[in-house]
Amino acid sequence: MTLVLIVEDEAQIARAMQINLHAHGYQALTVSNGAEALRAAAQQPVDIVVLDLGLPDMDGVDVIRRIRGWSSMPIIVLSARHASEDKVEALDAGADDYVTKPFGLDELLARLRVASRRVVPDDEEPTLATADFMVDLAGKKIVKDGAEVRLTPTEWNILELLVRNKGKLVSQQQILTQVWGQAYAKETQYLRVYIAQLRRKLERDPAVPRHLHTEAGMGYRFDP
Repeated sequence: MTLVLIVEDEAQIARAMQINLHAHGYQALTVSNGAEALRAAAQQPVDIVVLDLGLPDMDGVDVIRRIRGWSSMPIIVLSARHASEDKVEALDAGADDYVTKPFGLDELLARLRVASRRVVPDDEEPTLATADFMVDLAGKKIVKDGAEVRLTPTEWNILELLVRNKGKLVSQQQILTQVWGQAYAKETQYLRVYIAQLRRKLERDPAVPRHLHTEAGMGYRFDP
């Protein structure tokens, strides 16, 4: 049975959706804020997320970005925000669909059927353990020798991109444009500085890296 995670802070709407989804053959779990949504998505075998953007503790777009840090599960935004820029921001952050409130149950069910067809077994795990440290993609933290390693936001964004593509070569331009933006696509010296910082924090021997490899003139590769 498809498990739908409903992220909605209006209790009546959440309850109504849960009852209706049950009636149409879905298993539905409701949470009321972003922190609970991230925890549930990491701990439950969720197939589809239905997400309100106006949450009490964080913006729904941030929830989308954080889920996309470790999972490709379908995300349907269900929001009262009608502006095109809100839709573009949510879709660019990784949402698969956008439904505006008020909505009809038939429309939501149709969107869920479309999303269900895209559900594939997700072998991505919210945590990745190496011989030297553990990466918690959902919690955005690193644990090494039993203690959390503090990374700057830029260091984390680089590491997350490499971890999500573990074993694959990630080009310098891809990292620069995704982390800093298109205008920085040629600023390769930035990468040398930040990769060196990551190696000092994570590698047992930064001079002989085991996990963060440089492919000269091409890019970087993360090996667990």
